[in-house]
Amino acid sequence: MMRALVSALALGAASPALAQTLAITGSKLVIGDGSAPIENGTVLIINGRVTAAGKGIAIPAGTETVDAKGKWVTPGLVAGFTRVGLAGVDAVDPSNDTAANGAAFQIAIDIAPAINPDHPAMAITRAAGVTRAIVSPDAASGAIFGGQGAVIDTGSDADPITKPRAFMFVEYGESGARRAGGSRPAWFAGFRAAVAEARGLGGENPLLRKQDAQALLPVVNGQMKLLVHAESANDIRGLLSLKREFPMLDLVIVGAAEGWRVADALAAAKVPILASALTDLPNSFEQLGSTQSNVGRMKAAGVTVGIGMIDDEDTRQAQYSAQYAGNLVALTRVPGATGLDWNAAFAAISSKPAEAIGMGGEIGSLRPGRRGDVVIWDGDPLELSSAAQAVWIDGVKQSLSTRQTRLRDRYADPAAEALPKAYVR
Repeated sequence: MMRALVSALALGAASPALAQTLAITGSKLVIGDGSAPIENGTVLIINGRVTAAGKGIAIPAGTETVDAKGKWVTPGLVAGFTRVGLAGVDAVDPSNDTAANGAAFQIAIDIAPAINPDHPAMAITRAAGVTRAIVSPDAASGAIFGGQGAVIDTGSDADPITKPRAFMFVEYGESGARRAGGSRPAWFAGFRAAVAEARGLGGENPLLRKQDAQALLPVVNGQMKLLVHAESANDIRGLLSLKREFPMLDLVIVGAAEGWRVADALAAAKVPILASALTDLPNSFEQLGSTQSNVGRMKAAGVTVGIGMIDDEDTRQAQYSAQYAGNLVALTRVPGATGLDWNAAFAAISSKPAEAIGMGGEIGSLRPGRRGDVVIWDGDPLELSSAAQAVWIDGVKQSLSTRQTRLRDRYADPAAEALPKAYVR
């Protein structure tokens, strides 16, 4: 049993493999930028980067070639808002690093060292074709700032961090107001005070520790993304007014259940959204205007929208992204509903989250120069019946083995052995 445990842990500690020079040919090729799939397409990866993708691509001599005829080939999915890698078991505090309820610091918290590539959810996420994820801390019970989040890869090695300190996360809306002292005006007062102290304009009795104030300065200067959770139309209006007050803020709104009601204002302000795709019930006062047409209506108004999963099994179920995008396609066939066409739906789980976080030039599509994150699917990736058959991250082929598949394989053969299967490697 111990040998099996050591073997499982070793999967996450494997030495990084070398990037391949690789051509995947003959596929139905999806670039991921919102354009239509290309029949009989080829993607060429050299030194871990996409160098060409399309039809009629010249393949250098000696290149390893994978025939994907009859398959779909896409960029790896980008999970727009998750907490994957931060919690083994949500309800077990020693395994959960999403929020620091007893910490002296909040803004200065950098979650990158806590992201654990050995968590089972990482392998499950990778096997579902998700190669990158935006990973956010949660705000502690008495704070509005959660700390600094990261962009990660889901590769089967010990270094998951693509970009540390990629953004600052802040909780607003009903939850943020409660954490700020019980009201939205208290939240705004606290946020403005924090900005003032980051600028060195605090009074004699500062509210922030020095490290927190220093960590907030890149946000105030527009050098770090600011991700704020807000659901209601009025809360979104409040955040847009805050951006007008502090124009340097590089604001991204997370959740946005009522974003469709202020879509024109969001488009005019060029504020991207990481939306919860399927929120359609009034589960709270801030979500009374929820509708599954939310994402489609915002996209139609010109808003940059990616799919995120805040408070929706966000530590474990990033693989739901493809299902959610597929549901948005299905909405286009429902009378009176507004969904996304297939090309836009796939972009909502690939290039659009990457653009929202400021990494559209690195991940989320198969345009030349992007990282070599590629997935071969046995069918339409937005259909539940389809599965990833092969995954590359940075040009390195990945294992699709998970704890679940290993257990399946172990117990699939009922034949008796000298020892019970639990004791056999």
